[in-house]
Amino acid sequence: MAEIDRRDALAALAIGGAGLTLPGWAMPAIAGTPRLADFPEKRGMLIRRQRAPLLETPFEVFDQGIITPNDRFFVRWHYDDIPLNVDVATFRLRVGGRVKTPIALSLADILKMPRVEVTAVNQCSGNSRSAFSPRVPGAQWADGAMGNAVWTGVRLKDVLVRAGVKPGAVAVRLSGLDRPPGEAPWYAKSLDIDHALGDDVMIAFAMNGQQLPLLSGFPLRIVVPGWFSTYWVKALDRIEVLAAPDTGYWMAKAYQIPTTPRANVPPGAHDFAKQPISRMIPRAFITNRASGPAPASRPIALRGIALGGDSGVAKVELSVDNGQHWRSARLGRDFGRYSFRGWDLTLPGMPRGRHTIMVRATNAAGETQRPDAIWNPSGYMLNTIQHIMVDAT
Repeated sequence: MAEIDRRDALAALAIGGAGLTLPGWAMPAIAGTPRLADFPEKRGMLIRRQRAPLLETPFEVFDQGIITPNDRFFVRWHYDDIPLNVDVATFRLRVGGRVKTPIALSLADILKMPRVEVTAVNQCSGNSRSAFSPRVPGAQWADGAMGNAVWTGVRLKDVLVRAGVKPGAVAVRLSGLDRPPGEAPWYAKSLDIDHALGDDVMIAFAMNGQQLPLLSGFPLRIVVPGWFSTYWVKALDRIEVLAAPDTGYWMAKAYQIPTTPRANVPPGAHDFAKQPISRMIPRAFITNRASGPAPASRPIALRGIALGGDSGVAKVELSVDNGQHWRSARLGRDFGRYSFRGWDLTLPGMPRGRHTIMVRATNAAGETQRPDAIWNPSGYMLNTIQHIMVDAT
């Protein structure tokens, strides 16, 4: 995460006017098979649920650049009652709990603090859930519940230091302006105190050089590089320092995965040790073509993206013989350990017939994707090797 000069162009960023209001929310219901449609602040999205919004980035967007545009970036909210407008003048970020001085920071206060910037992938825990077999409940995301952006904000650490963390603090709980229905548990996620006081966790107010869209968490959201998006709390307005582990629903019961490697258990299993999902693991995708025909004996130019999870992408490899041999792709520009990284490789022409092209990523920690499918009852953390079928004719 890089500290940026406040005199640069982003220093002029003003959280706009009196605030933001989401226009056009009263939209006709979108029923049946998810299809491409526009949505307030978003265009050409796969709308999997209208409210609370579940909007998926069409996969072809990932072939158009390493950075995902704000208006094509996926959206996932948990409750219907999300903030549809925010008054900038009255908004406060409140910090309490086990601190020396509870504080309430205005957006003007936050904009005066030292700024940092990171390019990082935000990926839903259930991205690619539709690939699980047997089928599991939940949003049937394809591969588009993810995106990569340049995030600008202030370190969570700097805000906590301003309040003064007392000895004995063990965790930091984060929650936002969305409201639960009835007696449902407030959406809140926690980070261990050492993680929260590290250099990487950010309170972001800008995304790709623009203020956050409302649907992406305006005016503030947490960015936890290398971790799944369940921790990236949107519309952040409360920070509570805890003296004991968080036993709330969203930490102790929801977003739990098996403690087994790759979160894999036999289909139908329910009785297994669990832990909260946290860090992401490597994935690679072919973005410029899908399964289909190709001329026989002609070279096939392929390109795509990869992510390393919580470590940088070290290499991307392709195989055309079911994983017996692998060819290294050329890696594109390195935007940092938490970003997508582009790759490309031209394969020699193939003889007539059906061929499987596989692509896998290995991160800087040595973790590599595997071809075997995984299963868990929540449909989380899929990173099985992606493949396409080519019919050479």
